[in-house]
Amino acid sequence: MQELTTVELRPEAGAGLADSAGFSPAVVVTRPPTTQSATPWRHRLPAAASQSLRAGMRMLGEEADHGRLLLFSPVFLGAGSAFWFLAASDFPLVASLLCLLVLTVAVLIASRSRAALRATLLALALVACGVVSAQLESRRASTVILDSSVTTTVTGRVERREGDGRGRWRYILAVTGTEAPEVKRPPGRITAIARGADAPFEIGDIITGRARLTPPAGPALPELNDFSFGAYFDGIGANGFFYGAPTKVDLQAGPQAARSTTEALLVYRLRSGIGDRIRSILPGDTGAFAAALVTDERRAISNETTEALRQSGLAHIIAISGLNMALSAGIFFVGFRMLLSLFPGVAQAYPTKKIAAAGALIAVTAYFLISGFAVSAERAFIMMAIMLIAVFFDRPSISLRNVALSALVILAISPSEVLGPSFQMSFAATLALVSGYQLWKDRRVRENAFLKLPVFRPVVTVAGFFGGVFLTSLIGGFSTALFSIEHFHRLTAYGLPANLATMPIISFIIMPAGLLAMLLMPFGLDVLPWKVVGFGLDLVIAIAKTVSGWGGDIGIGRLPAWYFAIAVAGFLLLTLLRTRLRHIGTSIIAVSTLVLLLLPVPRPPDLAISEDGGLVAIVEAGAMASNRERPPDFIFDQWQRALVLPTHHPPKMLDGPVIPPEGEDRRVRLSRDQQNEARSAMRAAAAAGEANRFSCVKKAWCTSRLGNGHVVAVIDNAAYLGPACDAADIVVTSVRLRFNSCRSGATLFTGETLRRTGSVELRFADAGLEVATAFDALSRPWMRHRAYDWRSNSFAESRLPDVSDSGE
Repeated sequence: MQELTTVELRPEAGAGLADSAGFSPAVVVTRPPTTQSATPWRHRLPAAASQSLRAGMRMLGEEADHGRLLLFSPVFLGAGSAFWFLAASDFPLVASLLCLLVLTVAVLIASRSRAALRATLLALALVACGVVSAQLESRRASTVILDSSVTTTVTGRVERREGDGRGRWRYILAVTGTEAPEVKRPPGRITAIARGADAPFEIGDIITGRARLTPPAGPALPELNDFSFGAYFDGIGANGFFYGAPTKVDLQAGPQAARSTTEALLVYRLRSGIGDRIRSILPGDTGAFAAALVTDERRAISNETTEALRQSGLAHIIAISGLNMALSAGIFFVGFRMLLSLFPGVAQAYPTKKIAAAGALIAVTAYFLISGFAVSAERAFIMMAIMLIAVFFDRPSISLRNVALSALVILAISPSEVLGPSFQMSFAATLALVSGYQLWKDRRVRENAFLKLPVFRPVVTVAGFFGGVFLTSLIGGFSTALFSIEHFHRLTAYGLPANLATMPIISFIIMPAGLLAMLLMPFGLDVLPWKVVGFGLDLVIAIAKTVSGWGGDIGIGRLPAWYFAIAVAGFLLLTLLRTRLRHIGTSIIAVSTLVLLLLPVPRPPDLAISEDGGLVAIVEAGAMASNRERPPDFIFDQWQRALVLPTHHPPKMLDGPVIPPEGEDRRVRLSRDQQNEARSAMRAAAAAGEANRFSCVKKAWCTSRLGNGHVVAVIDNAAYLGPACDAADIVVTSVRLRFNSCRSGATLFTGETLRRTGSVELRFADAGLEVATAFDALSRPWMRHRAYDWRSNSFAESRLPDVSDSGE
């Protein structure tokens, strides 16, 4: 090995350090060459890469100096909560607390000179904190969800009520008892629809009646929204309806019920009274729309108007969200401050801005209480309260720091909201708008003396207003598009012109007149202001129906899970950073979208089965063929949107005997001759019927021959199970059986197996039948009710025993 000679130059005595002549060779050292230079790694990079790295580090330092890294704290907190909610199974709370404790101690003892290490540890600690808060919320909720559908006599106390304008009322009841049969594991709170009563029941009344109760719905298809998740954290254990009108019961409530009623009784009664008052002044959809803006009671709005608002991109107006809260607070703030300015002594002696902010805070608090504590209203109230409180401390109201603080408060109170579309879309729009506002405020402006002339000032003012509305609508539409596709699988093409047309009406007519009407309502002088509100709402409804008539409801379908996660990460980088580093987010969104477009479209299922087995659809190009002439809208609409299949092919109805006849014992068995007759009829219907179309005998069975030759049978009566197993390759029934397989070898899906797995998608592949289920396990708190066995009053195993079916 060659040796490397190194000459060390040492300065001579009296020589200057900068003088090269003052150096002389003093020591000669020989050493073997090293395989890696001791030069720092930054200096070994190419010049361009090194320069880019230095620029990136400089911009990171700038982000930190402006506190932008602090804005990511709710992101990490929410990520921890989302991780726990989306996990396949629970893990011990003690382990989560221990992990949080270790990370917290590590943050405290980490050296301040290691800023990157401290930031990483803090981010991990926030993730662990999100996990812990999600677990604590789940334990705090402890909602008992009904295990399976049941018809029983329910007695409960009315906590809330909402009419739909057609004589039906939706009640939220605190259940006090069930009988005939007595439910062994009754839910604590239910929603039930009642009709036929002469007058609605008052809040606090105890009512009883025969009702059909069902558990909250699970995902309509795998990877779609699980409604039982939201119901669990809302405290709703069942949904249902009364057979006939329930009756009022005069019972003495216990002290605990009386206390809970007294706390919320006045607020809910006031809310109902306000809604009734508005609808008495403004009839029809106009009054229902006005009541929804104040009390969040939306059921009275007709389906036609609701659909028009949705298709035109104006559905956000109905919800009490940031728009409503911002307009009400802003109008009150500006109006109250102008009123105080009329008194020079008050304006000079007192901080009128802070007084107006306090008044606006009281106004939005009252608005939140009247709105019935809706989730969207709660989020908007917290955000507006923080912005108004910032005025007290002479801090800017509109800032990303306030948005981050609002998100932290909401995630600390309700971590489960991180997965909800309302939370995601609301904060996405707010983040984008505030970031856009900051960029607009920091832009370089070139003065134009020509536009400052008095003759052009009105034009500039009007153009500025409509330009602001245009940019607001544009930014809001683009920022929420990703979340709209993820949760609703569709986009609205003409939301921008609809919002441009309606925002001046809402800002200058509806909200000011509505605020004035609410202030005058205690004195009975609110009729005229409500008429003005009705005039504005009529214009909004007309615009919505006009725009919805243009079409523009674009179906997108389900997004891959990887794309949504990556695109959200890019969106957060784009909106939370202020330097050029934010364009990393733009690149992430662009590249992931390009990859999504270039990848092959995922193959749709060949068969879709609902979680109760009552609805089955055959999927083909552009259409679905179901076993129901009128499939339930709640499920079938989700199928059509998720799979982008707008066309529906109803079944062909056949004449045939229904055994047993309607009204007789449904558990009767078929004789051997009846079985042979049914088996022959099923085979003949499958052979003679059109491929991929169901042929059905009403209330008995349906069958279809698929394009690949397989036969599917759906039975409504367990008496036909044996013939169906012999005549078909796949059998589906809503009947809850104690077995899960056919003796003939046909694949069997029963009400019991589907209760455990949720909805199912089937795909025929060369390797065999591929089955995708909504649930893989039932260990999460909002899924556990599916594993409950009322016979043994215990939670059964997730898998059913493989018992052969005789079919007879």
